[in-house]
Amino acid sequence: MARNPARTTGAGSEPVALPTGRAPGCPFDPPPELDRLRTAEPLTRMAYFDGHVGWLVTNHATARAVLADPRFSNRPDVKHTVFATVPRPGGARQPAAPGWFINMDPPDHTRYRRMLTGRFTVHRMRRLEPRIAAITADRLDAMERAGTSTDLVSAFALPIPSLVICELLGVPYSDHTLFEEQSSVMVDLESTEQQTMAALGTLTDYLAGLVRRTRTAPGDDLLGGLVAEGELSDEELTNIALILLVAGHETTANMLALGTFALLRHPRQLAAFRADDALAANAVEELLRYLSILHLGAPTRAALEDVELDGRLVRKGETVMVSLPAVNRDPDMFPDSADLRLDRTGARRHLAFGHGVHQCLGQQLARVEMRIAYRALFERFPGLRLAVPAAEVPLRETSAVYGVRRLPVTWAAPS
Repeated sequence: MARNPARTTGAGSEPVALPTGRAPGCPFDPPPELDRLRTAEPLTRMAYFDGHVGWLVTNHATARAVLADPRFSNRPDVKHTVFATVPRPGGARQPAAPGWFINMDPPDHTRYRRMLTGRFTVHRMRRLEPRIAAITADRLDAMERAGTSTDLVSAFALPIPSLVICELLGVPYSDHTLFEEQSSVMVDLESTEQQTMAALGTLTDYLAGLVRRTRTAPGDDLLGGLVAEGELSDEELTNIALILLVAGHETTANMLALGTFALLRHPRQLAAFRADDALAANAVEELLRYLSILHLGAPTRAALEDVELDGRLVRKGETVMVSLPAVNRDPDMFPDSADLRLDRTGARRHLAFGHGVHQCLGQQLARVEMRIAYRALFERFPGLRLAVPAAEVPLRETSAVYGVRRLPVTWAAPS
């Protein structure tokens, strides 16, 4: 992983490096240094990989203020990144490429979001529930046929969101290995710049070909609908498809696997979840808060002018990073924040999906997938348990999206 040049020090002294080291035996807890920083000085000077000295936010109120304030920009040409390997069409510190809307400010960002938001409404996602339930049941059937043990990542957590986003976009699922492998390289911060850009190029070429074929014969899917509207160029469509494809499976897959791991390690919470069907929706929100899988370097914003924030002056051009794991464990917002409580009141106040104009476009889809998949998994396999000691489960500590690389599980054969 590309490390920051400064050492982690106390507030008020040298700029800190982003804390990344989790305590041994605590796979679900953020680095303990984040708690100390939030208590001492929740807006802290932080060093970035290129020598820039910006800021780190570790409390909920300040994070919401930054993410909602139009004086803070998400444009790559004005902000610095925490780590060196960050794939982006056009290159780092360059304007966002056409269609790469997640790195644009209004009004450019607004134009793209307006085209896409209606395709991800709560109502539309509810209409997808029967298909998501069928995909989930198919994966559970395959697990049952295979025996009494499996790697839950490859057998369940990864295929479900991959299948769903493929159907939604119009991407052939037969190509899932290609985009799953390449996107994994893109989000791994130990990938070299050459590896990252090669993976980005492979996916871009693949989706550009898909866009060309879709123009010839638009299907009844999201990409086909965008083509039919006739407002977007091939480059714009390719980059939009890339964002949705990678984001649509990487995050949800890791939440499904890591969330299952967390439930298996909290048997009382799991028992409550199994006993109460009504708990499913709130359980998803609490797991999103508790796990905060976007744990390294996101989100970041750059000040477009001098801004007074939390009693400090953030100067024009300085980059501010919001630590979602720290923010979602802020005890001022979430009492007993270190505890997993599936019935927590106010769990939905988490910022796992961001806040403001850049709040995650696909958040309703992710919620539906998780709610259906968690419930179905534990209904089908009520005796599901880890097949290895918890300490042997390999973690994705160097990935921008936290999770487990494998989750060996087992269950009793049906009698």
